[in-house]
Amino acid sequence: MKKITLTLAVVTLLIFSCKPKAKNEEVKPKLPRIAIAGIGIESSTFSPAQSNEAAFHARIGDSIFGRYPFFAEGTSVRKRAEWIPTLLGKSLPGGIVTREAYESMVNKTLKMLKENGPYDGLFLDLHGAMSVVGLTDAEGDLITRIRAVIGTDVVISTSMDLHGNVSKILAEHSDLITCYRMAPHEDALESKERAITNLLDRLENGAGKPKYKAWIPVPILLPGEKTSTRIEPGKSLYAKIPAITAQEGVIDAAIWIGYAWADEPRNHAVVMVTGDDKEKVTAGAEKLANAFWAVRNDFDFVAPVATLDESLKMALASKEHPFIISDTGDNPTAGGAGDVTHTLHEILKRKEFKTPNGPSLIYASIPGPEFVEEAVKIGVGGKISATAGAAVDNRFAPPVKLSGTIEAIYKGDRDAEIEVVVKVGSVHVIVTKKRKPYHHESDFTNLGLNPRESAIVVVKIGYLVPELYNMRKGWVMALTPGGVDQDLERLGHKNIKRPMFPLDANMKDPDLSARLIRASDAL
Repeated sequence: MKKITLTLAVVTLLIFSCKPKAKNEEVKPKLPRIAIAGIGIESSTFSPAQSNEAAFHARIGDSIFGRYPFFAEGTSVRKRAEWIPTLLGKSLPGGIVTREAYESMVNKTLKMLKENGPYDGLFLDLHGAMSVVGLTDAEGDLITRIRAVIGTDVVISTSMDLHGNVSKILAEHSDLITCYRMAPHEDALESKERAITNLLDRLENGAGKPKYKAWIPVPILLPGEKTSTRIEPGKSLYAKIPAITAQEGVIDAAIWIGYAWADEPRNHAVVMVTGDDKEKVTAGAEKLANAFWAVRNDFDFVAPVATLDESLKMALASKEHPFIISDTGDNPTAGGAGDVTHTLHEILKRKEFKTPNGPSLIYASIPGPEFVEEAVKIGVGGKISATAGAAVDNRFAPPVKLSGTIEAIYKGDRDAEIEVVVKVGSVHVIVTKKRKPYHHESDFTNLGLNPRESAIVVVKIGYLVPELYNMRKGWVMALTPGGVDQDLERLGHKNIKRPMFPLDANMKDPDLSARLIRASDAL
């Protein structure tokens, strides 16, 4: 009897489960399956530094969502797909990436992609200026190896920094591609969300890959400090993009300035436009490329520039505070080693800063792990005399001896790990266990320093990020030496394609016609 009852129950369940849905009952469409991956760094081949895997602070799986506010639980973007996050590694800019670090991260990514496929799409979050030992096109290598795993039918949407490089290989394998439109990069998250939205729209409406991709290499190589979108001609150049993307048949348009501090054939500017209308895609790309070339002689530094000596004299003469000096040549946010001591040596030599009552100056920062270790042993309030800096890049000056009072010790920073403030004369020097850029007011106030009240603030940076820019009362970019020297002539490029403006200032006008890459051309 029990067996009969059970059988009837099963039959009844099958009948109801097979019952056709009512006409007004909603049938939910199947969500697209989209993977997430990315490895990003801006790395100078003119610095002796090398970047290892730990520098990328790689996130695995669902922890990746925390990097993007638009992926928060319940957001429209999160609801529109079944997301499969793999590995996302993002490092501070630095030296060339070791081959071991690169292969480790790539192999982890490929393994996860193999295990969790198939996919309809992939969001690939890159910077675009990663250099790797033994490779001349790291992002091209990465995307080629990803394609071999996920197949040619999967739609890849690539998001990049405008200081990245777009080789023909990267252009071929990226179906949808975009980059930031602002420098400083205040639109970074907006650009990444645009890359994702473009991908979702194409998958949801069944359009899939765009029919056309126009790729135009532009033989211009300029530092970011000359191409800021805060000023002309960069401001007007990038302002031409929305009118092109607003056209029916155009998905996206992008201008890459490129990365000046690496020496590879792909280091130059690029314009790309994607869409389904051949004429509009072609015309849009050629319009942007020709506009870029037309204003090439108009690019100039975003701020006054001077020698270090001239910069210090200007700062000391300023009646308004803080006067900010950018120590540009060793900028860790552009790929510098971060431990060049040239500027700090020159500051400490000056008689104005020899006594505690001299003009107040904050120097941010210099790595010195042994110095930090000694300072932690001594403690706040103690006296210290030890060296810091020039452990990686000692080409321009030796380690600097700092003898003074320890005023603060801060532990737990993501990048620096431990920070120490030592007062030497009237100079507050921030010494870190590992290199760190100082971009936010809280970077200083966490250490008991008030940059607004300091007469002078010296930061290893190029153009100022918004918080420092808004704080400044005076500003100059000091043309200091290092792996990201603003004087490209001093670096000595050997492997870039020539002729290249402005290294070959009198070169003939280049061919800026669009190279059309159809979706089917990807290997």
